[in-house]
Amino acid sequence: MKNFWAIFKRELKSYFSSPIAYVVIGLFLLISGIFYYLIVSNFVQVCMRADMQAQYYQMASPNLNVNMMAIRPVFHNMALFALFFLPLITMRLYSDEKRTGTIELLLTSPVTNLQSILGKFAAGSALYAIMLGFTTLFMILLFMFGDPEVGQVLTGYLGLLLLGLCYIAFGVFFSTLTDNQIISAISTVAFILFFWAIGWVSGFLNPAIGQALENVSLITHFDDFAKGILDTKHVVFYLSFITMGVFLSYVSIESARWRGR
Repeated sequence: MKNFWAIFKRELKSYFSSPIAYVVIGLFLLISGIFYYLIVSNFVQVCMRADMQAQYYQMASPNLNVNMMAIRPVFHNMALFALFFLPLITMRLYSDEKRTGTIELLLTSPVTNLQSILGKFAAGSALYAIMLGFTTLFMILLFMFGDPEVGQVLTGYLGLLLLGLCYIAFGVFFSTLTDNQIISAISTVAFILFFWAIGWVSGFLNPAIGQALENVSLITHFDDFAKGILDTKHVVFYLSFITMGVFLSYVSIESARWRGR
């Protein structure tokens, strides 16, 4: 446990001792904030038009659902933006060790491969949690001026966290395969996009094949979280996906250690 914390603290400190954490967090919040503003502004305009029509026809004002029309799109946008920003966090975890030659020291140190992988994974996850923490300001504003459902917001953030951990787990894996950070980031984005795309194309295929593809689609499992539905099958899927990424990282590092010998 001591070695795990040492790796975790070293990696987390390295994020904030360089511009990467500030740039990634800042850009993520900026882009998420712009789309949050556009979505909420559109919702407000729809509400105003609906109220004006109701007054004109002397009808009761419609009860528009802020959860469906604002919160769900905001969560889906953040899930998409995280896909492109989280690989920037994970791309250096092992690639930089290989590039600088410190991977040899890491492989021959008392730190086990699993401790090393979990420590780096936990550091990336902590940085992602910080990113999500700042976005709660968006939801606080909604609660100040609207009446969203607390359960949907909490469930949506749980889904964002689990989805992001999937990105990070496989980001660590692709980082173990190369000493080029750019290749590591691009490989991670391409891999995750594949598991998004199979959910989009499933509707155009044979029903049996389409259902099978939906079952392994990352975004399909996120839909219920964004709606405020907490289903254990989605949690199990994401945890399995994360475990697979960590396992493949372990196999990759073990293979590197064996080749080094």
